[in-house]
Amino acid sequence: EAQGIEKITKTVFYTRSAPLLTGDLGLSDAGRSINREIAERVGPSLALAVPTFVLGVFVMLVFSLMVGGVVLVRRTKLEWAAVAFAVTVMSVSSLFYIILGQWLFAKTLRLVPVSGFMDGWRMTVFLILPVAIGIFSRLGSDTLLYRAMFLEEVGKDYVRTARAKGASHARVMFVHVLRNAMLPILTSTVAVFPMLFMGSLIMESFFGIPGLGSYTIDAINAQDFSIVRAMVFLGTAAYVLGLLLTDIAYTIADPRIRLK
Repeated sequence: EAQGIEKITKTVFYTRSAPLLTGDLGLSDAGRSINREIAERVGPSLALAVPTFVLGVFVMLVFSLMVGGVVLVRRTKLEWAAVAFAVTVMSVSSLFYIILGQWLFAKTLRLVPVSGFMDGWRMTVFLILPVAIGIFSRLGSDTLLYRAMFLEEVGKDYVRTARAKGASHARVMFVHVLRNAMLPILTSTVAVFPMLFMGSLIMESFFGIPGLGSYTIDAINAQDFSIVRAMVFLGTAAYVLGLLLTDIAYTIADPRIRLK
């Protein structure tokens, strides 16, 4: 029955979704401000996600170059053992590593707490285990991906030229090969970018970290669709931003792109 522009504005989609574009995420079913809840929970999510992401990329690159069969152990039994290890790690669910880590390191050895979170530097003891599990669970798939990229670059002419000039293996791999393989590596990290802000759904829930991931899981269980809608919107925006930053990083990693 609406006329003119009201056919669009007087709809559930417009009244519920349009305010998201202005940054107004609205209220949850419990009457609390979603913006305020997100502002309080983004810190714990970043405290978990940033170390996992940064240390994870570093560990994957070093492991792929040094142990994955590119630098020192090419065509040896150690290379095949490393590949078999990576395939085994990626074949097991991350949920298994979480349960095993909590049972072994928290309940049996009592090295770290099972779950929980505290502010300030006291949060470190609660983040050691989830960060370690987050890195280890990605070790297999990321290592195989990076290793394939490095192997593709190793056989190219610039590598043979660098070696003919007397460059060491470490310099060839960590300077020349790593830089030329950086573009596909940057692409693979885009999928991880939203996690830096949205939090890890499973990890935060199992370890009792009051971040955005556990916030989303609690909202789904409570069927609070206002929170779910806001988190899906923020996740989409973070992914689009990640794509944009990736394109910018391309021009930094490979200046030739700016000339095209």
